[in-house]
Amino acid sequence: MADESVKELALRVFIVDDEPPARNRLRELLGDCSAQLPLVVVGEAGNGQEALDRLTEKPADVVLLDIRMPKMDGIELAQHLQKLPYPPVVIFTTAYDAYAIKAFELHAIDYLLKPIRLGRLFDALTRARSAVPVQYEVLRELLPEPRRNLSIHERGKIHLVPIEEVLYLRAELKYITVRTLEREYLIEESLTALEKEFAGRFVRIHRNCLVAKSRIEGFEKVSGEEGEGWMVRLEGLPEMLAISRRQQHIVKELS
Repeated sequence: MADESVKELALRVFIVDDEPPARNRLRELLGDCSAQLPLVVVGEAGNGQEALDRLTEKPADVVLLDIRMPKMDGIELAQHLQKLPYPPVVIFTTAYDAYAIKAFELHAIDYLLKPIRLGRLFDALTRARSAVPVQYEVLRELLPEPRRNLSIHERGKIHLVPIEEVLYLRAELKYITVRTLEREYLIEESLTALEKEFAGRFVRIHRNCLVAKSRIEGFEKVSGEEGEGWMVRLEGLPEMLAISRRQQHIVKELS
C-alpha cells in the first residue's frame, strides 16, 4: 500500500530530444535522481508531433525539452504544449546559447546546460514540483522567429498544421478559422497577434481576414449594391474573398 502511495506522488517526467544518446543520458540521470526524489519516466519523443501525441495520451508533470531540434524547436513545442488540458512544467535543455540563456533568466524559466549535471537536474526537478507552466505569451516573446506550425486542439488531440499550408486566417466571433486546401480548423488566438507574427507571410485584406501572399492567384473587380469593389482569388480555393475599401491598396502592391 505504501508503494502505491509513493507511486501516486511520483513526479511524472517526459523527455524530448532528437538525439537518442541525449535521451539515454537523461534517463540514466533521472534514475540516479529517483533514489532521493520519487519520479517516473512516462515516455520520450524525438520530435514535436510525437511528443504532443504521447503527452495527449499519457500526461506528464514535467517535460525535459531540448531547444534545438530540426523541423520544430523546443520553444515552439512548449507553446503547443500549452494547448494540453493540463500543461506540464517545462525545463529546457540546451548547449550553450547566449540568447536563450539571457531570455530564460530574464523570465525566470528553468533550463539545464548540456552536458547536464546530476545535481543541477535534481535541483530543477525539485523546483518543478511547485512550479507553474510558463505563460503562452512569455513563450511567444522567447521565440525569435514565427512558428512553423499552428496547433489545433480537436477531439482530445492536438494537430499541428504547417503554416505554409494555410490559405487564410479569418476571425469569427472568438475563434479564428484556419483554412487549408483540405479543410477548416478553429483556434482561439488573436488575429492581430497572428498578423504581427506572420507579417512576412500573410497580408490583411479585411479587418477580419489575413491571406497567404504566396497563395494569391489574382484580383478581380466586381460590382454590387454598394458599388464596385475588389475580390482576391487564392490558389485551390473555389470562392473568392472580399477586400475591404481600406485594404484595396494591396491590389496595386501585390499585382
